[in-house]
Amino acid sequence: MNVSAVAPLAVENVSTSYGKRQILNNISFSLTPGECFGLIGLNGIGKTTLIRSILALRDAAGSITFFGELNASAKARRHLVYLPEKFQPSPQLYGWEHLSIHMDYFGQRVDKGAAREMAKGLDLDPTALDRKVRTYSKGMGQKLGLLGTLLVTAPLMILDEPMSGLDPRARVMLKDRLMEARNAGRTIFFSSHILADIEEICDRIAILHAGKIIYLGKSADFVETMKAPSLERAFLAALEAEEKTGGQIFGA
Repeated sequence: MNVSAVAPLAVENVSTSYGKRQILNNISFSLTPGECFGLIGLNGIGKTTLIRSILALRDAAGSITFFGELNASAKARRHLVYLPEKFQPSPQLYGWEHLSIHMDYFGQRVDKGAAREMAKGLDLDPTALDRKVRTYSKGMGQKLGLLGTLLVTAPLMILDEPMSGLDPRARVMLKDRLMEARNAGRTIFFSSHILADIEEICDRIAILHAGKIIYLGKSADFVETMKAPSLERAFLAALEAEEKTGGQIFGA
């Protein structure tokens, strides 16, 4: 299969609930090969639930495919790499050991030269890879997870709150690395509550609120529609309008 010719991710009429509480209600969108796509929404609104549903880590009604193959199949996930929101590498492993195990999952080997350069590109001292993970700070642990994710040669990356635990310098450097990955043809799907990051690097966004997508499109178009100075201000204005009307205010 030519993975560049089909949607890296297609979500169609996906719904899920916790008991009687509806979390997602008929969610639909698809990704274009080589784009950076941002998912935004308030905390606890269902972003991680949607990502877990996409990865077949929880049951959901509807259809989800990776490059045209149903997500429930292990075969369908061979073209993607995922970094969870709360990434916690084993504290007993050395940095190099973690990377070796991680890459082995994908049938790939660690190129130490490339790993050192990528570590520098994430503001992680490469000598940290010679130490046990238990000596790492939270930010260093997150950078290790990002390092492994970026080193894997998979055409689709799914990242849940990848900026978590990063200081401003590391955030800027990560954004540069993600743009490099996108420019190399990789497709990036990530969630974040840091809307300035989403606005800066994403080609398109989806806003999740009250179990549905209330906007799907370019962030610049959304900001213009809301007559706001930034994505953050536009987002808050949209939620206020949505709550007042009680219905969808954008065509998604």
